Amino acid sequence: MDAVQFTSSSLHVMAKPIGPICNLDCEYCYYLHKERLYSHHERWKMSDDQLQAFVRQYIEAQPSDAKTITFAWQGGEPTLLGVEFFERVVDLQKRFKPDGVQIDNAFQTNGVLIDERWCAFFKKNKFLIGLSMDGPADLHDRYRYDKKGDPTFAATLNAMKQFKASGVEFNVLVCVNRVNADDGKRVYTYLRDAGGKFFQFIPIVEQRGVGQHPEEPAEAGGHAHQHLVSSRSVLPDQFGRFLIGVFEQWIRRDVGKVFVQIFDQALSAWLGMEPSLCVFKKDCGRALAIEHNGDLFSCDHFVEPDYKLGNILETPLLELANSNRQLEFASAKSKTLPQYCLDCEVRFVCNGECPKNRFIETPTGDPGLNYLCEGYRAFFNHIDPWMKKMAAEFKAGRPVANVMSKTGRGSSGRNDPCPCGSGRKRKKCCGDNQR
Repeated sequence: MDAVQFTSSSLHVMAKPIGPICNLDCEYCYYLHKERLYSHHERWKMSDDQLQAFVRQYIEAQPSDAKTITFAWQGGEPTLLGVEFFERVVDLQKRFKPDGVQIDNAFQTNGVLIDERWCAFFKKNKFLIGLSMDGPADLHDRYRYDKKGDPTFAATLNAMKQFKASGVEFNVLVCVNRVNADDGKRVYTYLRDAGGKFFQFIPIVEQRGVGQHPEEPAEAGGHAHQHLVSSRSVLPDQFGRFLIGVFEQWIRRDVGKVFVQIFDQALSAWLGMEPSLCVFKKDCGRALAIEHNGDLFSCDHFVEPDYKLGNILETPLLELANSNRQLEFASAKSKTLPQYCLDCEVRFVCNGECPKNRFIETPTGDPGLNYLCEGYRAFFNHIDPWMKKMAAEFKAGRPVANVMSKTGRGSSGRNDPCPCGSGRKRKKCCGDNQR
C-alpha cells in the first residue's frame, strides 16, 4: 500500500465517550463485554482534557482540503452522558475548526432517554441520529431489552415519533439476526411506514463463546456453519434472502424516496467506483475507534489488546493512525483474500466484506472466507440487472428512480409470474400485498 495515499486520505474515528456502558442489555451486542478491558473502578466518561485532545487532534488529522469533518458518537449509550456533555462537544468543535470547514455530527442511540431537550439540541446543532430498531415490537423486543429484562420497543418508537415531530434527521439501524431475518419485507415496510427514510442493515455475526451473553460450543448440524456462531446470529443464506426481500419492496416504489445504505454502496460499485463503506472497500484502516480514556484502536470491531495503537494523550492521533501497525492492519484485508474470493464475480462490490467475519473455509479448504459469503453472493447477483439499469440511467443524466417504471408493477395478473423473480405465481408471492 502507498503510505503517501494513506496519510493523505480522510480519517474516520468512532468515538466511545462512555465506553461500553449502556442502559440496555441487548443479547447480541458486540460491545458490552468490552467493559472487561478496563478496571472495575473505571470512570466511564471521557474527561474534559481527553475530549479537548480528541476534538482538536481529530480535526487536525483531516486532509487540509477537507470541507466537511464528521464526528461519530457511539457507546454503549451516549445519551447517558447528558445533553451538557455534547453541548461541550459543540463548543470545542467551534473553537478548533478552521474557517470555511463545516462540522457534522452523527450520534447513535437506542432512543430510550430521548426527550424534548435532546430533540431541541439535535435539531439546533443539526446532528444526524442513528436510531437502533429491529422491526415491529415482536421482532425488536426479542433481543433488545433493558437491564431488568423489560422490552424497549415502545420507548424506541416514541423516540422516532419525537424525532419526526421535532424535525430531527435520523437513520434507522436494523440489526439483522436469526429471528427478524425471515421477515425482511415486514421489517422494511413497517419501519418505512413508521417514518424511516434512511436505513442501514447490520448483520449479527457472533462467534461462539464471545460477547456479553456467550454460548457454549455446539455440535455441527443444520447449516454448514451454524455451529460456529451463536443462535442469535443470522445465517448466511438467510441474510441474503432478507436483503433480497427488502430490495424487492424498495425497487418497486421507493427508489429516490427511501435510501438503503447497502443499495447505495452497490450502485457506486456498478458505476465503477469503489464503495465508500469500510466493510466493502478493498482495504480498510481509516475507520478507527477511540475509547473513553483516549485509547485508540484499529477498528470499532477490533477493540482488543492486540489492536490497541496507543493513547492520544501520549501520541498524536494522526501519528497512531498512520503507524506501520495500522498500515499492516489495513492492507491485510486484500492481501489475505483466498483465491475463491479473487475469482468471484461480485468481488468488485464485496471485497470480502469485514475481516472480522472471515472465519470459515472456502469449498476447496482454504481459510479466510467470509461467513456471510453465501448471502452476499446471492444478493449481489440478484440485484445485478437492476443495478445495471440504474447505472445506465445515472450515466445518461436521468433519475435512477426511472427503473421503477421498468419493474412491471401492477401489469401482471395474479396467476402470472411474480415480478420479483421468484418464479412463483404473483398471488403466491408478493401478490396483493405488494406495496
